[in-house]
Amino acid sequence: MERKYILAINPGSTSTKVAVFENEEKVILKKIEHKAHDLEKFEKITDQHQYRLNLICKCLDEEGINTSSLKAVVGRGGLLRPMPSGTYLVTDKIINDLKIGIQGEHASNLGGIIAKGIADKEGIKAYIVDPVAVDEFDDIARVSGMPEIKRRSLFHALNIKAVSHRFANEINKNLEDLNLIVAHLGGGISVAPLHKGKVVDVNNANEMGPFSPERTGGLPIGDLAKICFSGKYTLKEIKAKLKGKGGLVGYLGTNDAKEVNEMIEKGDKKASLVFDAMAYQIAKEIGAMATVLNGKVDRIILTGGLAYSTRLTDKISKMVKFIAPVKLHPGEDELEALNEGTLRVIEGKEKERIYEDEVEIND
Repeated sequence: MERKYILAINPGSTSTKVAVFENEEKVILKKIEHKAHDLEKFEKITDQHQYRLNLICKCLDEEGINTSSLKAVVGRGGLLRPMPSGTYLVTDKIINDLKIGIQGEHASNLGGIIAKGIADKEGIKAYIVDPVAVDEFDDIARVSGMPEIKRRSLFHALNIKAVSHRFANEINKNLEDLNLIVAHLGGGISVAPLHKGKVVDVNNANEMGPFSPERTGGLPIGDLAKICFSGKYTLKEIKAKLKGKGGLVGYLGTNDAKEVNEMIEKGDKKASLVFDAMAYQIAKEIGAMATVLNGKVDRIILTGGLAYSTRLTDKISKMVKFIAPVKLHPGEDELEALNEGTLRVIEGKEKERIYEDEVEIND
């Protein structure tokens, strides 16, 4: 039997999204929910891999898809070592780094482990595509201003790279011939300048740049230092304020842009000011990233869930359209992006990358 499907897997903290593709067509899309008491049994997130793998195989059986019909399996990339963009063959070293959490624990670390578990059973290849650890920085972008701290490349690489590839295809050009600024607008916000297809700088969405629905972004550091040493908060509480309880949540008590828009429509002036301030900071970051490209920008792309808000995108566009035309690509489909990255390798448009050849390994 001819193998014809690609299985894409995107693990989240309380669910696992899976999709089966026949070339570009999505044949099956499922979201497997996980109960808290089932996940509590596992000491580490990556210990959940067999539990989730079994549920995925059960789901495929119920949908009439036999794993013997798969030609490849692709999982969401996790917090690996800094690495160039691309589609990577899942190797034993990747598995090891995902299991030990080389840059931290995260549900996405399960993606490559589960993918390889299913692929090995069928004697096919497992891949990951553009994990958050993608690092194509120029050295000058790493300098922070404090020798003890280096600026790191951690961002929404999968969606940013995917929409960049799609745009290049739309205008029949190679991504390597374009300069783009892509702003991923979601629970966290990444604004990335792509010089000839490479993300040469970006704000770390957890620590820098614009505030977002639930993150503070960059802050006045003197005032932050005072709060940290005020004795009012533990380190854990400060971290929660920076990521999870910052941004719209901190000001307005919600991370839902629709809810904020409803507040604005009802005349809530505070909601209007805060939401407009988020647009203002995003536009300002886009302007900053335009300088990285010496002002030579072919297109500004606004993507992610927040890009569905016309109030937000209109305000951003008004401020930045002098730099370059603005294109909206609302939403994000990680499963589709994973499939597209795998297809580029299968169809010979890109070469698969080998982790050990691309990253710095000193251990």
